[in-house]
Amino acid sequence: MTLFEQSLAVTLKHEGGFSHHPRDPGGVTLEGVIQRVYDAYRCRHGRDLRPLTPAMRGQPDWIAERNAIYKQQYWDAVRADELPRGVSLVVFDGAVNSGPYQSALWLQRALGVAADGHVGINTINAARQHPDHDALIAAICARRLGMLQNLKTWSTFGKGWSARVASVKAIGQAWASGSVGPAPVEAFGVAKAYASDVMQPAIDADTSTRSAVGGGALAGLIQGAQAQLQPFLGTADWLTNIYLGLTIAGIVVAVGGVGYSIYAAHKSRVARRAIEGDVLGVPA
Repeated sequence: MTLFEQSLAVTLKHEGGFSHHPRDPGGVTLEGVIQRVYDAYRCRHGRDLRPLTPAMRGQPDWIAERNAIYKQQYWDAVRADELPRGVSLVVFDGAVNSGPYQSALWLQRALGVAADGHVGINTINAARQHPDHDALIAAICARRLGMLQNLKTWSTFGKGWSARVASVKAIGQAWASGSVGPAPVEAFGVAKAYASDVMQPAIDADTSTRSAVGGGALAGLIQGAQAQLQPFLGTADWLTNIYLGLTIAGIVVAVGGVGYSIYAAHKSRVARRAIEGDVLGVPA
């Protein structure tokens, strides 16, 4: 078997069979191939589109198409043939699950080279010259897990993704050392894990700050009510109490807005770092 075939056998165990989970951003998926990727492949080869179905598994024509997609879309995209053994498996498996660009970022961040999401000669040379491929594989997997743990779908698929990353790490490190390694876990982490699903704050920091200084809808309503009541202050205690209550409410809104803006800015920074492959995950 070629290194690609060996790596594909591992990833297919991770990918499982047919799935169409409502929270999976990949949608309909057969053995790791999503419908839109399959449609694009068939279009490029002048073939009629057809839906992915469980019945296609094991069919020779499907196996040929599936393997070609894996080779062209993922293996070749990260130039896995040119990467050290073991490292190639980890980068390939990450590319299948999260896209070649994202997997290349994890590799480049782990190597400490310029991170542009494209595996070029500098990245390949740095990987080959790395003094400890076991450590490199661990660093790649930690960054991969760091992004996964920041995805909106972590609560649904996190257990499977954790098992998958741990599995590919163990196998990759064994291969890097010239060993066969453990058998891959089966049908874990089949959902696609895209950077576009990294958790972001519900309201961005700028919007929250504008609300805090009086530009928000609620702050505007409070200020408007205060303006209406101000000419009548001193005419009745209950009006004064209402005005005081509105003043306190305005302060609460302002403080809350500032507090949320700090939280939102922090969440945005974490999200950006996770997308860029600069967050280390914590193994379960």
